[in-house]
Amino acid sequence: MPEHPAPKAVSRPVPTALLTCAMAFSMLQLFLLGALGPRLVDELDFSPTVLGLTTTIGFGTAAVLSPAGGRIVDRVGPRRALAALLLLSAAALGLIGAAPGAGFLLAAVALGGLPQALANPATNKAILAAVEPARRGAVTGMKQSGVQLGAFAAGLPLAALAGWLGWRGAVWTAAGAAVVTAVWALRALPADPPARPGAPRPSLVPRGAIAWLAVFSLLLGCGIASVNTYLALYGVRRLGMEAGAAGALVAVLGVAGVVGRVAWSKAARPGRAEWLAGGAVGAALLLAGAAVVGPLVWVAAVAVGVFAVSANAVSMVLVMQRAAPGRAGQDSALVAAGFFAGFALGPPLFGLLAAAGRYGWGWTLVATEFAAACAVALAWAVREGRSEGAGGGVRRG
Repeated sequence: MPEHPAPKAVSRPVPTALLTCAMAFSMLQLFLLGALGPRLVDELDFSPTVLGLTTTIGFGTAAVLSPAGGRIVDRVGPRRALAALLLLSAAALGLIGAAPGAGFLLAAVALGGLPQALANPATNKAILAAVEPARRGAVTGMKQSGVQLGAFAAGLPLAALAGWLGWRGAVWTAAGAAVVTAVWALRALPADPPARPGAPRPSLVPRGAIAWLAVFSLLLGCGIASVNTYLALYGVRRLGMEAGAAGALVAVLGVAGVVGRVAWSKAARPGRAEWLAGGAVGAALLLAGAAVVGPLVWVAAVAVGVFAVSANAVSMVLVMQRAAPGRAGQDSALVAAGFFAGFALGPPLFGLLAAAGRYGWGWTLVATEFAAACAVALAWAVREGRSEGAGGGVRRG
């Protein structure tokens, strides 16, 4: 049973653009590190393996803190949580721009895990509170596309700005924009209800559909994070691209992800998940094939956005359809924790192969991770079909 329906009349509707921006800023730091990776590796003098560690630390922090973030959002409300995540994003970006070396950079990235832990619970809670059920899928797809909007911003305008102001100036510009968005959130969002102290702690163990979605998200996250982190570096070091063109690959992936997330989220159901994960397998194999036929890398970037990235948006719609009463934030956080754990685990494994120059094996690993996600989605769809056939009353999205 989903969380309580939205009220029929909402005096201050939630701006979809604001939710989209909040999702973009929550993960912008990691897209920037991927798009600016060639510059950072050279200027700060660290290895591709350390670049992978930035993703591991950022998403590892987010995975650990997500369950607590879900409880916080359920307790204090989405307006306070969204303002906090935007200010924390600004602080993390500001510190990344000031990093003198790898150690300071990794500490700043860890701080950036906090807004990631708040992002999905806060935005999902805002949608459930103020968007009528018929529009929730479309609004969720749009706000989830904000993550890929962040990829586009990192790969094109901010990467171009880095060529003019330097990479530090580009990161500081992003930090300032996050502060402006936090002010917008405080002015535009309806007031939160009074905080609910003393509420009993819900279970931190995902169950039922939430458990299936968490495992699916973990495997999906492993592959997506590797692509986000190493696509630009692959373009420069293996395909001989200029740094600007390699950054544009991240932007192309971002645009494709925006379109895919909006389109697929309108028809989210378990049967969509396995098809999207299967398409992601093909996208990873195209990345490997680009080592032989270079232009394939552009097709592969589009395919990763349309299939792999979109699958995550579909999973968030499914969470909202299945959230227990009063647990939208917590259930969203548990699935997001699985996704973040995948982001933490995937890049270090790929980084070991990248450091040895074995990008082909790296993309094969990514294809395997996507294939495992596809298998989980298929198993879940079969289980739900059997439950419905037996009169189990499982609600399909």
